[in-house]
Amino acid sequence: MTELPSMAQTDAAQTDAIHGATAILFDLDGVLTPTAVVHEHAWQDLFDGFLKALPEAEEYRASDYFDHIDGKPRFDGVRDFLASRNIVLPEGPLDDDPAHDTVHGLGNRKNKVFNDIVAAGGVKPYEGSVRFIAAAQARGLKLAVVSSSRNAPAVLKAAGLSHHFPVVVDGVVAVSEGLPGKPSPATYEYAARLLGLPSEECVVVEDAVSGVQAGSAGSFHSVIGVDRGAGRETLLAAGATLVVNDLEELL
Repeated sequence: MTELPSMAQTDAAQTDAIHGATAILFDLDGVLTPTAVVHEHAWQDLFDGFLKALPEAEEYRASDYFDHIDGKPRFDGVRDFLASRNIVLPEGPLDDDPAHDTVHGLGNRKNKVFNDIVAAGGVKPYEGSVRFIAAAQARGLKLAVVSSSRNAPAVLKAAGLSHHFPVVVDGVVAVSEGLPGKPSPATYEYAARLLGLPSEECVVVEDAVSGVQAGSAGSFHSVIGVDRGAGRETLLAAGATLVVNDLEELL
């Protein structure tokens, strides 16, 4: 029988995950804002519609988001989902019309759905994350956001969080700098360089398996997983040093 850690052991693990760090690198969707849920709904809307024209293909399942899409650059998510159904589409131009059934067309269609949802409802950050940001800044820690989304600056602005993050590495930056997306650690490593710090002094905070894998693949101080649905054991298996349900648990 596996012995569960005592409260004292859990508190020690939480302290060790941050102690000695100089900066915290946050994923955005699902860590700071509940927009991961919006992304999830947008992806389902996209593929439910797309697959209607392919009755022989297996329908979209909620688990597909975590298995093939979550945390990845948008077009990689399209490719990986299509591959899971053995569907091959032309790439199309990067700015392809959202009405076109190409990799980039589908990705741009999903982005339109996402932006429409955000524009209609706004963005409210997780209260525990806001308190954690304030506590981190009070301790003098440097902060950055590292997101696969090309919408990260707009989401941060809508959530009223932009002023906390002098460094934002999003999908646009990744493409312009030629950085591979998560699960590669490259975008997190680039954020550390922009902060003028070695990776070893930076904590990665992620809710997606691909993001935790990115943190684990680099030489970071620690990787804190936030379980918003991926599952505690899944995040630990992906390389998380510690998993919490909300960042407020670290205060």
